[in-house]
Amino acid sequence: MRYWLMKSEPTDCSIDDLAALPGQTVDWYGVRNYQARNFMRDQMKVGDRVLFYHSNCAEPGIAGLAEVSRLAYPDQTQFDPKNKYFDPKATPETPRWFNVDVKLVKKTRLVSLKELRNHPELERLRTLQKGNRLSITPVDPREWEFILSLL
Repeated sequence: MRYWLMKSEPTDCSIDDLAALPGQTVDWYGVRNYQARNFMRDQMKVGDRVLFYHSNCAEPGIAGLAEVSRLAYPDQTQFDPKNKYFDPKATPETPRWFNVDVKLVKKTRLVSLKELRNHPELERLRTLQKGNRLSITPVDPREWEFILSLL
């Protein structure tokens, strides 16, 4: 089993939105970074654990726990010319972008970015590194356990 931090803008899909969805599951669509795509496509497995992170908002931070519930499959938004994630180079025969499904495990208290930065145990957490803008990053098992202790 692996551990991941996955960022979502709450105006697009918040932890509360996820809790309200059928089956409390969402397809993690719209990723348009090759490294993040490769994490989903090549490394994520059903049952992998996820820190659901609110980003690009007034108070970014970890808002809940989730798990990967479906292996990578083509992101359908890449084929829709009316969608902001449309990619004219993608075809159903040769998709460029993939997503996984993520299922809610539980909503937690918000562990803010500021709080995460205050713990030396998390100094290597990729999301906290300068210049890191990836929406999906792996989490070391020790970091995962430490973050669970904060929840």
